[in-house]
Amino acid sequence: MATLLLALAVGSTGLYAGFMLIFMTGIMPALARLGDAEFVDAMRRINEYVPKPVFLIVFLGVVAFPVAAFFVPVDGRSDTQKWLVLAGLVCAVVNHLITMGGNVPLNNALAVSERTGVDPSAVRAAFEKRWNAFHAVRTVLITAAFGLLIAASFN
Repeated sequence: MATLLLALAVGSTGLYAGFMLIFMTGIMPALARLGDAEFVDAMRRINEYVPKPVFLIVFLGVVAFPVAAFFVPVDGRSDTQKWLVLAGLVCAVVNHLITMGGNVPLNNALAVSERTGVDPSAVRAAFEKRWNAFHAVRTVLITAAFGLLIAASFN
């Protein structure tokens, strides 16, 4: 059971880290080339589409599986492996705190701006740099979590 939980922790964290990295290195640079109205509209549509069940399962699994892997007793697990799982979990939790405290409020403000008719250039100016800064930090954190969980999977 412990091996399965650690494998699920590695798998979900790897999927999420890949998603975050592709967003940072591919999607956001591509969207940056759009005009203000197109950028704002594209981000609104992405924010409407992404939080669907498959994404939410992975998003929650990034925390739930490492928690389970940490607390399920394993014969022969070294202290180093235990601390690597805990460090990966901490990185994932901080990633989620940044998401919930930084990126989600910006996404919500972007959605509200659609109903209020604020100029797209002002909306973009208030959104893009801050969102990208939060996203870069959370991408580094979740990539670190992935690496730490991989390291923990070796005996």
